[in-house]
Amino acid sequence: MGLKALCGLLLMVLAGCAAAPPLNPGTPPASSILTQANQPFHRGVNVLGYDPYWTDTAKRRFQWRHFAEIRKGGFDFVRVVLQAFKHMDANNRLDPAWLAKLDEVVREAQKAGLGIILDEHDFNPCSEDLHVCSAKLTAFWQQVAPRYANHPRTVAFELLNEPHDKLNGESWNRLFAEQLALVRQTNPNRIVVVGPTHWNSLNDLPLLKLPPDPNLLVTFHYYDPFHFTHQGATWAGEDVKKLKGVTWGSDQDRAALSSDFDKVAAWSDAHNRPILLGEFGAYDNSGTPLDLRVAYTAAVRAEAERHGFDWSYWQFDGDFIVWDMKTQRWIEPIHKALIP
Repeated sequence: MGLKALCGLLLMVLAGCAAAPPLNPGTPPASSILTQANQPFHRGVNVLGYDPYWTDTAKRRFQWRHFAEIRKGGFDFVRVVLQAFKHMDANNRLDPAWLAKLDEVVREAQKAGLGIILDEHDFNPCSEDLHVCSAKLTAFWQQVAPRYANHPRTVAFELLNEPHDKLNGESWNRLFAEQLALVRQTNPNRIVVVGPTHWNSLNDLPLLKLPPDPNLLVTFHYYDPFHFTHQGATWAGEDVKKLKGVTWGSDQDRAALSSDFDKVAAWSDAHNRPILLGEFGAYDNSGTPLDLRVAYTAAVRAEAERHGFDWSYWQFDGDFIVWDMKTQRWIEPIHKALIP
């Protein structure tokens, strides 16, 4: 090829590069990323968040046989709710006894054939003090991520539940990127769950800045309308705590649910990311009639599946429950709303 022809070809290549649109770093090529079809978490339930197992095994409610019940009941994974900060010493080292208990949880869930999402759930202390949060969250994943580096793909890490307040906006994007980079040092291909701010609100999905990481599963939580799902809950604020008799199920209610999930689906399609509805449900100790809670639970689950989202219900026992520890049985109407 002559010099003039070579120069002309080079100019054409450079012009083509200049004209090409920039790659959105949060949208990896479709061929390389985790998809709804190839990720292993489909129908799940949250477990062990407030069980005495972590502090006094003798008082535990959750037994290993419950993992088998969960699998037999139609679920394929558990989201294990971890509040690890209180099990750290002054140097942020995790208590070896607590880590041994976590190992046992992972082992027993796997024996029952369940996938596992390890969810670091210290969202309130994290959202109150960013310095403390960064130090403790970093220490947590420095200790936990290498510990499970050789486990199968059915074990996933959720870096932090429901960031809010001081972790809204860019502060969460920065902290998330730091924690993800740390995890990737020992778990380059591990599925990592991340959600938006304002308690994993779907409205904050556009604010979430994702790196070009092919193994991110994006989560959101859904408790709308809050005045229905949390009426009577003592932690939900004075106005909601005093509510009772709020109903749900009108055509307008169902249209709002469908519209909300349409927004999530549009975001998912635009960014080529799979979606996990990580929490949903209606509070069971509010006096709200069971049939209304069942209707709401079934509708949210059905809308999630219609939109192609996988999900995990909040939660196995404690509150919003699907399993009755006193009778050692499923609360059948809620269970059937989840697993028809």
